[in-house]
Amino acid sequence: MPMKLRLQLFEFEDLAWFPAVIRAGMMDYLRFMISALETYQPIVPLLLEALRETRNTQLLELGAGAGGGTAGVLRRLQASGLPQAKVLLTDLYPQPAAWQQLQAQTPGLGYEAAPVDATAVPSGLTGFRTIFSAFHHFPPAAAEAILADAVRREAGIGVFEGAGKHWWEILLACTVLPVAQLLITPFIRPFRVSRLIFTYLIPLIPLFTIWDGCVSILRLYPPEQLRALALRADPEGAFRWQAGVVRHWWGPEVTYLIGVPAQAKN
Repeated sequence: MPMKLRLQLFEFEDLAWFPAVIRAGMMDYLRFMISALETYQPIVPLLLEALRETRNTQLLELGAGAGGGTAGVLRRLQASGLPQAKVLLTDLYPQPAAWQQLQAQTPGLGYEAAPVDATAVPSGLTGFRTIFSAFHHFPPAAAEAILADAVRREAGIGVFEGAGKHWWEILLACTVLPVAQLLITPFIRPFRVSRLIFTYLIPLIPLFTIWDGCVSILRLYPPEQLRALALRADPEGAFRWQAGVVRHWWGPEVTYLIGVPAQAKN
């Protein structure tokens, strides 16, 4: 049974004073794991349908972090009947070093180097908005503001979290994933000496990753709370909303919310 509890605790990576080198190490690890495990592949059919409904070919990714999973989702969209699909990565704390590597490896992927506030996206940045693994960072008022901004701009939006909000996922974050982090860190690219130092000599990256991973699950909005946020953000019913959970073929779940303008046609 998924947990209904949601706690608005803090994550270290959200704190302005948190060292950038540690934040980058954590984000690089998450990007590697999400990409390697193909965490977001189960939502590709949902995303493809939403893009077709809204006649979009570009995803505008908000809160992109290090871009974990984005390249795989883009490649699957391009191979699933939307070859012209593109992605533009944005974040309040841009990570151009990580994004440049993804851009070099992934046709159709680009990024915005300037900071982008997900609650007030500049009008010049267009496309179907997506948020992968980041919506839980926002307290209810800010989360509602993100959805309301999409409604105001008549921009479809998809929110995706790579968990189903189960207690066993917290246990996994405390046990199996830290061991995996120690094993895979030497293989993460781009190579950084700082990542090795703060993983093995001074293990701040693993320790903070454990805390933030557990807190992420506790902060995650289950589908019923996502629907409630959407209804508050869209009191006039300008959008059609759907929320739920889809399961990866090998077990893990993805929680999602998708909203498209009500007048959008297939």
